[in-house]
Amino acid sequence: MSDFENYLAEDARLVILKELAAQPNASLNETILTKVLETFGYNKSREWVRTQMRKLAELGAVSITEAGTVLIATLRQPGLDHVKRRVFLDGVNQPSLDR
Repeated sequence: MSDFENYLAEDARLVILKELAAQPNASLNETILTKVLETFGYNKSREWVRTQMRKLAELGAVSITEAGTVLIATLRQPGLDHVKRRVFLDGVNQPSLDR
């Protein structure tokens, strides 16, 4: 993976965490997350989004459950701590100070 592709993936992971943090139940499914990422200019496949979700799960930032064939991500404390700038997770861009 090139440096630029790495940067894109790390930024997309931050977008996912921020969107989960904005939800009342801290959860969204892959279909909604794909649409959210499209809003930010990421025209990526569902499998690419799933890969980012799984990476966030490996980092402990989210938990993933399956509902049939759909993945659902739920924000965990390390992911919220990253969004709030309390700690920083490797593999996820740092949020800006204005959030």
